[in-house]
Amino acid sequence: MAAAPANPRTGSLKAQLPPCYYEGYLEKRGAKEKVARRLWTCLCGNTLYFFNNSKDTNYVEKLDLSGFVSLIDDPSRDRNLEAARLNLRMKDGEIKLTAPNLEARELWKGFLYSVVDLAVPTTLTLLPGQLHMLKEVVEKEKMRRKARASSRAPSSPLSLPLVGEIPACFRPVSRTEAEVLLERHPDCGNMLLRPGRDGSSLAVTTRQDLNGSVFRHYRVTQKQQGGYIIDVENPIPCPTLHDVINALVEKTAGTLQPFILEEPYEENITFVSSNDENGERTLHCAPTGPLSRAPSLPPKQVGTDRWSLRSQTRSPSSSPRSFSPSGSPSNSMRRLVLSPSPLSQSLTDELKQKLEKRRTSQE
Repeated sequence: MAAAPANPRTGSLKAQLPPCYYEGYLEKRGAKEKVARRLWTCLCGNTLYFFNNSKDTNYVEKLDLSGFVSLIDDPSRDRNLEAARLNLRMKDGEIKLTAPNLEARELWKGFLYSVVDLAVPTTLTLLPGQLHMLKEVVEKEKMRRKARASSRAPSSPLSLPLVGEIPACFRPVSRTEAEVLLERHPDCGNMLLRPGRDGSSLAVTTRQDLNGSVFRHYRVTQKQQGGYIIDVENPIPCPTLHDVINALVEKTAGTLQPFILEEPYEENITFVSSNDENGERTLHCAPTGPLSRAPSLPPKQVGTDRWSLRSQTRSPSSSPRSFSPSGSPSNSMRRLVLSPSPLSQSLTDELKQKLEKRRTSQE
């Protein structure tokens, strides 16, 4: 990967770079360069910045390490016997670097691996103090990337309404996928609603024919107080997403129509079964006739028969507490069976007999 040349700027550009973890002189030769150049190299964040000397404030080249593949020692000899070479392989090229000595090469390898892998390498020959430096670099780089990701995240993420309030032309696709859908199915409509690229807005993609396909994309933002706005030169406020689609249809006199793609559905129920003898699996179609229902059981009789059976099994001399005519359900059939008149008469006769026996015993 060739290092990107920097645009000449004025001012202290170094102060605007990410934090510098390590710096020193390296000889650098890219894939298309015939001669190596000795440059002051700074590892800032996960990027190498190259300066003509240590006092320069404007870098001349930079190399983003996001395309890092490997870092290999180069055993070939340099004219400077103390120098140590290494090959930095990127996704789209290889860069040859030369450190002043073996110790400097090990340190550069340690810092580069720490930033790329976000972990302290364990295969290098380094002193305890140097390993401690690498551990601090890993923690700082993790914090830097976390802060950068949070600053790039949308402040107010998109919250879609309920399913019933989302237009039928909404498709969870990207910009390119939306264009492909509209071009592949021109008879289904020429306008669809989709999520925006930033994650905090929506977008409307349209397609029309003018010596070929002409695509247009319109941003739809969500207002904090509710509703939406079509972000054009003269913004169009809309209470709901359905109003967004209707507004575009009206503004174009019906030229734009919502994209409604009818999904195919099966007409018959099919299932796969295997043959017990040869294990062959076959696709079968379920029968289309009405379902066969099992014979229903006769309903249980909960009324008169149950209470009649109870009254037949109970003897007339049963305790009065076994009957509760006042608390029984107001069912006419039950009142007929549990008539209080014979019961009260039998109780009265029984009470009289007991009183007579008690009086006789006392005499």
